[in-house]
Formats: sequence, C-alpha cells, structure tokens
Amino acid sequence: RAVPGFEEAVSAKDVDAVWVTAPNMLHVPMITAAAAAGKAIFSEKPIGGTPAQTVEAFKIATKHSTATGVGYNYLWSPLVIHARELISSGAIGRVTHYRGRFLSMYGSDELGLLTWRFKFAQAGYGVTSDILSHSVSLAHFLVGDIAEVTGMKNNTITHRPLPTGAASHYGRGKATDPKGEVENEDFASMLCTFNNGATGTFETSRSMVGPESQNAFEVYGTEGALSWNLEKLNELQFYKREDGVNTGYKTIYGGDRFPFHGAFAPGMANAIGFEDLVAIEDLNFMNCLTTGERYSPGFKEAVDVVSVQQALINSWSSRKWEPVVDLAK
Repeated sequence: RAVPGFEEAVSAKDVDAVWVTAPNMLHVPMITAAAAAGKAIFSEKPIGGTPAQTVEAFKIATKHSTATGVGYNYLWSPLVIHARELISSGAIGRVTHYRGRFLSMYGSDELGLLTWRFKFAQAGYGVTSDILSHSVSLAHFLVGDIAEVTGMKNNTITHRPLPTGAASHYGRGKATDPKGEVENEDFASMLCTFNNGATGTFETSRSMVGPESQNAFEVYGTEGALSWNLEKLNELQFYKREDGVNTGYKTIYGGDRFPFHGAFAPGMANAIGFEDLVAIEDLNFMNCLTTGERYSPGFKEAVDVVSVQQALINSWSSRKWEPVVDLAK
C-alpha cells in the first residue's frame, strides 16, 4: 500500500521492521521516527551523510533499545566469509598488510548529471561515505580495528550538468547544459596502521575510467595471501608459501560447500550474484529479529567505520597522521 509520508509508514501497527534506503541526509529523521515507534531498523550505509549524523542515529537507536542492521552487504559473500575463516585459522600466518579499494565508474562521465550524490546537503561526503565505507567494513571484518590514518582527497570532475527533472546519477546531460559545482569528493586514498600492528592502504574513486565496480581486498601474511574482487565475486585467490617450484596463487571457486551459497546455486563454480548477497544479508537480519540475537553489522559497526572516516577527514586539513577515536564514546 502507499502512504503520504514515511511517518505514517513507520508507525503502522502491522510493521515490525523498517528498511531505510533514502538519500543519506534523510536517514536520521526516518531512523528517529522508526526508533520512537519501536520498530527494528535496517539502514543502508552510511546511516548518515556525515560521521556526526551516524553517531546521532546510533545514540537514538541505543536510547530506544532498537535492533539495528547496516547494509555492508559484501561481508555476507560466502568467499569473504571463507577468507575470514582462513585468516582466523592462521592459514596465511600473521597478517602484515591489507590493501583495500573500491573503484567505481558511476561518476566518471563529465556529462553525468549533478544529482543528489554530488551535493553535500543531500549526500554528505562523497566516496568516503558511499563506497570507502565498504572497504573499511571489510578491513574491520577481516583484520581488525584501525588505529591511525593519513590521506588525501581530490575532485576529478568539479562541475556537472544540472538535471532538468527527476534523474539518477546515471543520467547524462549535454555539453551545452548549465552546470553546477560538485560539493563532495570524487577520490580519496588512505594509509593506516591497524591495532594489531599490520599496515594498510586504501583507495576509492567514482571517477576513474576502467574499473567498473572493483570492490577488492588483498590480505598479506607471513605464510600466504588472499585476494578477492567483487567483479569476480565467485573467486577467491589464495597464495600459500611452499617449497619447490609450483608456487603461485590458486583460485578457490564459490559453491555449495560454503555458507549460504547452496540456497541459490547447487554444486561447485555455479555463480551467485549481488542480489543474492542482499538476500543473505536480509535473511540473517530477520533471523536475529526472530531469535533476539544481536545482528552484526549494526549501528555500532557503522560508527566504527565513520570513526575511521572522521580521522581521514581530519588528516585532509592537518596533513598529518590522525588517531582513530571511537565516536560512540
């Protein structure tokens, strides 16, 4: 059914859980209304358009003892889960370095329209909120908390054609159209150290030409390494230190021997897709609502991610290493 506004939808007696998927800067009012109405809340990341808004949403949910979830859906990839198990088992030894990147082409066309994604008042920060958040959540999941960071940002495309009506950020204007200024970052990179002593590098862009959706990580240890890329989400690369001449990465294919995969495709090397990761995510959130267990990643994990983002933002102006401070405290 349709209702005039979100307030009526989230307060309906026959609604138990609310999914918040609006533009970033609209999340906090929706979360506030849903929490006050006693609903469970699943929000798309980054919860708020700024770190401060994400913290506000976390505090509201905590006040109302709200069950929460956040859309870091790549954590539910069966092969990402397997990578974590390999790391935890010591298969690659002590982790020494992590490389994370999310390079996407959705903003690479200079005639791409100036939609809400590129306006601070509607989106908040740019790629650090939108897609670097996925890279940081994966790093937390696989390696652990980040202690300090330093980094930079840049804008490849500073002005874009103004939309004449409703349009997505995949819409395209003309070279002769009036233009407006892009108000948040196209690109960011970050160096970091983890609490466990490992080092890390991160890179994110919405304007590079070539990598269409390269959400990827590489984890290096004293005895081996792992590599995964969303563009080939059914493949995990595994390197193991060995004697002899037959060294090199081997490919582990996804299949029903890994968690959740068999619900979508039986057998080995029969691929699953992005939408299946979302289904796995939703299933686990709803299972937690049924059992009363805490779902992870929830709003606290989102605060952990924006705590890293805030340290990165601080480094843009200080041009120094900045400590990651837990913004939930």
